[in-house]
Amino acid sequence: MTAKSENRPRFHLAFPVTDLEAARRFYTDILGCKNGRESDRWIDFDFFGHQLVAHLVEPEDHPSVTTNAVDGHAVPASHFGVILEWDQYQQFVVNLEQKGVEFVIEPYLRFEGRQGEQATLFVRDPSNNYLEFKAFRDIEMLFDKDLESY
Repeated sequence: MTAKSENRPRFHLAFPVTDLEAARRFYTDILGCKNGRESDRWIDFDFFGHQLVAHLVEPEDHPSVTTNAVDGHAVPASHFGVILEWDQYQQFVVNLEQKGVEFVIEPYLRFEGRQGEQATLFVRDPSNNYLEFKAFRDIEMLFDKDLESY
């Protein structure tokens, strides 16, 4: 999925993958990213207007994942993702379900009906990198310090 060009900072994230073609299929076919420059060792992806670069590593060199308990879920400590608009998130969930994507953490609401209400889900790419997609009912709560602790 591509974000419209806006005058705002973009993030760049390089991450390890163990199979470039499987990464290409996941990020383009499943998540809807466009790919940009590439070589036989890496691929650029337009990840909601941000630059992801999948770098090929040997399976034994891919980092392991530790989890933390959050709301009764084992949340991968190492993960990345984006915060979508509420309606965009809802459609994104439908698209993932239609494509048969297996959720690591099924879509659910945190702080339902309360300040800071947010929808969240986790998926895993073919190289076991974890991604979180979320949406806030009120985006102004994104950095609010008065929210209940995680």
